[in-house]
Amino acid sequence: MSGFALMEFVTRRYQRTVTANANDTKLELLMFLSLVAITQPLALLATAKLGTWLAPTWQNRLADLPGWAMVGLLLVGDDMTQYWWHRLSHSPLMWPLHRAHHSASYMSIRITYRNNFFYYLMMPGLWIGGALLYLGVGGMVYAGYMVVKLLVILGAHCAWRWDEPLYRIRALHPLAWVLERTLSTPATHWAHHAITNEDGIGHYKGNFGNLLFFWDVLFGPAHITRRYPAQVGLIDDRLFGEEKWQHQMFYPVLQSQRAHSALRLGGKAYEAPPETHEVR
Repeated sequence: MSGFALMEFVTRRYQRTVTANANDTKLELLMFLSLVAITQPLALLATAKLGTWLAPTWQNRLADLPGWAMVGLLLVGDDMTQYWWHRLSHSPLMWPLHRAHHSASYMSIRITYRNNFFYYLMMPGLWIGGALLYLGVGGMVYAGYMVVKLLVILGAHCAWRWDEPLYRIRALHPLAWVLERTLSTPATHWAHHAITNEDGIGHYKGNFGNLLFFWDVLFGPAHITRRYPAQVGLIDDRLFGEEKWQHQMFYPVLQSQRAHSALRLGGKAYEAPPETHEVR
């Protein structure tokens, strides 16, 4: 995280493009703290307790598996389920729990964990990861897997677009072809955050992968352009004003009173007419 933050500042991408205000900062900081201090520890500790209670004979059953097999289980049990959870969160029912992640009008590592509190609390991958640790997946294997995953997802959100040289330098095009179909990159993930799909770059109904972009390639909604959208964020925030951080973080416990809000019972995502999406 420090390394990516440094690159955002050294390249001046942060200073030029990140337009965060106090509302953004509260949401991003409190969500990060709640994830690392509450949600992740709760998932790991609760699965361990439940395992001891419900399936004591299954503890460490997988401890003799080779490391590559443990990584394979984590890729399926954590990353692939997160892919489907993310994809489901773009449905009308689940959108309010994920909307906060898309409400930022900038890309930066600071938005990586910008989400709704209950979005992470119910995320299957966190609980499956805890179950796999109970079943014997090694702690060091899990830690190594998480470091690699963090490198990829932080890099995909980073204001510093590390993949740009891969597209400019012809000799690196074969490497780019492999990477962009395997891992999430800034170009593919920024497209997912685009404010519109109408420019041929934005693709917020696809490019759902977190660590592996391969899931998008495998299951259909991959969109690769090697370009970056002119704007990211949500059109309804531009038209009606941003939602308050507490409504974004704690919906449905706290609900918005804003016009055209998905963050209240009975509300739905705002769909503006095409001409409203023009870059101004």
